[in-house]
Amino acid sequence: MVFSSFNTSPVAGFFDTSVLMEPLLSENAKLVLEKRYLSQDPLGNVVETPKEMFQRVARAVASIEKKEKQKWEKRFFKFMTALKFLPNSPTLMNAGKPHGQLSACYVLPIEDSLDGIFETLKYAAKIHQSGGGTGFSFSRLRSSGSQVKTSRGIASGPVSFMKIYDETTEIIKQGGVRRGANMAVLRIDHPDIFEFINSKRDQKSICNFNISVGATEDFMCALMNDKSFILKEPSTRKAIKEVKATELFDNIVQSAWECGDPGLVFLDRINLFNPTPKCGEIESTNPCGEQPLLPYESCNLGSLNVSAYVKENGFDWDGFYDDIKIAVRFLDNVIDINFFPITKSKKITLKNRKIGLGVMGFADALLLQKIPYDSESAVCFGEKLMSFLDHVAKLASHELAKQKGRFPNWKGSLWDRLGYPYLRNATVSTVAPTGTISMIAGCSSGIEPIFSDIYYKNVLSGEKLLEVHQVGEGWKPAWEVSVESHIKMQAVFQRFSDSAVSKTVNLHERATTEDVKKAYILAYEMGCKGITVYRDKSRLKQVLEMPEVCSNC
Repeated sequence: MVFSSFNTSPVAGFFDTSVLMEPLLSENAKLVLEKRYLSQDPLGNVVETPKEMFQRVARAVASIEKKEKQKWEKRFFKFMTALKFLPNSPTLMNAGKPHGQLSACYVLPIEDSLDGIFETLKYAAKIHQSGGGTGFSFSRLRSSGSQVKTSRGIASGPVSFMKIYDETTEIIKQGGVRRGANMAVLRIDHPDIFEFINSKRDQKSICNFNISVGATEDFMCALMNDKSFILKEPSTRKAIKEVKATELFDNIVQSAWECGDPGLVFLDRINLFNPTPKCGEIESTNPCGEQPLLPYESCNLGSLNVSAYVKENGFDWDGFYDDIKIAVRFLDNVIDINFFPITKSKKITLKNRKIGLGVMGFADALLLQKIPYDSESAVCFGEKLMSFLDHVAKLASHELAKQKGRFPNWKGSLWDRLGYPYLRNATVSTVAPTGTISMIAGCSSGIEPIFSDIYYKNVLSGEKLLEVHQVGEGWKPAWEVSVESHIKMQAVFQRFSDSAVSKTVNLHERATTEDVKKAYILAYEMGCKGITVYRDKSRLKQVLEMPEVCSNC
């Protein structure tokens, strides 16, 4: 049985794609699509080809257009099948289906009450079930051991509730195809911060979460000046304990060296660039850290495969210009056709209309131009690329605002105060990790260097996918790129991103805690909004891994 909503045959008013060829996909891309993206019947049989998937998505995204639906469907379809642009996974999976939840990421607030904690857990379960990821700040929850007046009991603290959220995530499979992904942030001045920092060291607990410490300017100032730092009860802001900032930082560094968590998010810096401060304070990000969002806010992401624009005579800036505009329109349309599982999320998302357009295939683009990743030429190219994308994306958003109206929360926004012309979207640019969509596009992920010439990707349950990449003469794998080069590249992309940048500083397994410390300090000094460090083999299971090499070979 095939659902009628999955029928991809041409209908009146839409163009006939049957004469067009299937996209050129690798075997790994076909496998990922079959396992995760292509429509299935109730028995789990795949009932859709990749071309039909792109047709389904293009038709759904173009359906909101009041004029020239057919023209935009054709453009969106050709854009995706050429593998120049792909939206985030939920859009590929769910667009054109009943109750299609299309947003990659949500941030949900957690109030300091039993009702609030479990109300948010219910919302998170709905989002995970529909294919989205969730970010939380646990910073409002009272510390462990503090008194609960209503029950005369003792509070168990944020980490105990993180474990409940983690167990729930483990039970609920996203849309039948994806495991739930979460981000937990705890402010660095929370009394339970040491427990939070160490909560994942055993590599058995809270496995469905990335965790990040919310570092404040007060803390960073205390750290740089070797001063003490005050931990405060969240509700009363009463001082609970005084600690050495260096002691706290050393704990963060040691844990990150051991297991890759926690990362850092620089909360005050994030809020300095909060585009709609009148709507509230940003407390957390999406699971991979590139999208700081207000409570209940969601965002739709998409990435351009920049390696596709490298031609024999140089980079095709004219083609890139045109395609950025198409991508912005695509992502803006997604907001209007989206099904929101939470009413509060729909309300604030429609008022701010945030989108996040970024890049993938960056390392491939450098390779094609014979530019080493850890060179000044690479940094200069990255700066030109992202500044161009951000500028043109804002121009496209301005043109959409003239056609369809500015985002409703414009007045008093950052852009209003800076004197920008009206924009359709409160944010337009970000850099996502592009894990599986870069596999579909057949390019390197995000702005990461190539991991190795040959490696495994563990992105499907119980199945390793072998990736082979021609790294080129003189080219270094990710863990041989210096800490400074990693951070420089992240910082230059951050400079031209409205939101943030998902970037992992991959370190060799022989890296020291001093290397981790250097990465965190450099990220702060160079203007990044967050930082993640991962030392090879520091976890029992990791997404990217080298094949075992025979000692006798």
